[in-house]
Amino acid sequence: LQYTRGTVTAFAPFDARADAEALRKAMKGLGTDEETVLTILTTRNNAQRQEIASAFKTLFGRDLVDDLKSELTGKLETLMVSLMRPAHIFDAHALKHAIKGAGTNEKVLTEILASRTPAEVQNIKQVYLQEYEANLEDKITGETSGHFQRLLVVLLQANRDPDVGVDEALVEQDAQVLFRAGELKWGTDEEKFITILGTRSVSHLRRVFDKYMTISGFQIEETIDRETSGDLEKLLLAVVKCIRSVPAYFAETLYYSMKGAGTDDDTLIRVMVSRSEVDLLDIRREFRKNFAKSLYQMIQKDTSGDYRKALLLLCGGDDD
Repeated sequence: LQYTRGTVTAFAPFDARADAEALRKAMKGLGTDEETVLTILTTRNNAQRQEIASAFKTLFGRDLVDDLKSELTGKLETLMVSLMRPAHIFDAHALKHAIKGAGTNEKVLTEILASRTPAEVQNIKQVYLQEYEANLEDKITGETSGHFQRLLVVLLQANRDPDVGVDEALVEQDAQVLFRAGELKWGTDEEKFITILGTRSVSHLRRVFDKYMTISGFQIEETIDRETSGDLEKLLLAVVKCIRSVPAYFAETLYYSMKGAGTDDDTLIRVMVSRSEVDLLDIRREFRKNFAKSLYQMIQKDTSGDYRKALLLLCGGDDD
C-alpha cells in the first residue's frame, strides 16, 4: 500500500552511518544535544530510522532506542521512541499496551480499529500473533463487554464489503433500518447499527448517511449521540466519522487532544507519528478547514521546548 500524503518522506541524500555517528556524538558525554537528535529522527522516514538503528549498533555496539531512553526524558523521549518503533508493529504495539494490566484504554482501541482499512486490520492481527504470541481478538474480548465489544469484534473481522458500485435499493433499505432502530424505537436496536456500520462498504455507507438525513431530518451522528452512550457511543461515532473522512476524523482527534486545559500527549504523539507518512497533509487541510486555525499554530500554542520543535517538524509546515 503506497501512501503519498504524508509530511515525512525518504530523506535524500541519506547516509545511515553518518546519521548514526551524529546521534552518538549528540548523546555522548555530559549533556545531550537534543536538537540534533530530534532533527535527524523527524526528517528521516521510518525505514531510514531502522537503518540508522542498525548502523548505530554496527558502529558502536549500542542500542539506539536504549540510548534515547537513557538520554531523553518526558514527552520528547516518548515521541522519539515512538518514531523509532518499526512502522509495521506500531499499531499492534499500541493495542497491546491499551489492553495490558489494570484498566483498558478504550480510546486507543476505538481510534485504531475505527480508522484502519480492512487490509491494515488483517496485518495488525498477524503482527500481534507473531510479536506477542497471542490472539488479538481473544485479548480484546477478554477486556471489553457488551455492544462495544461486539462492534470491536465485527471491525476485527476486517470483512467490510469492497467498494464496488452502490445499490440504491440497499441504501434505502439500510437507511430505513437504521431510522427504525434509532429514532423510531423506544431504546435503540444497537445490533442493527453494529452490523450495518461494521460491514457495509465505505461508498455505500456515505450514501446511507445522506439518505438517513433525508428520511429522519437528523445527521446519523446526532441519533447516535442521543440514543447511545459511553464507549459504544464513542466507537460508533468514530466509525461514522472515519467512513465520512479518515483525515477529518484525525484532525478532530488532534484538535481535542490539545483543546482546553492540559494536553493528551499520548494521543497527540500517537496520531502525529502514525499518520506522518500516511495522510498528515490531508489531516492538516481538514484541520485548517474545520477549526479556524492550523494544526501548526495549535501545536505551537499548546506545547513547548524540544518536544514542540519535534512535533512542528513532523507537522511539516503551516497552512495559513
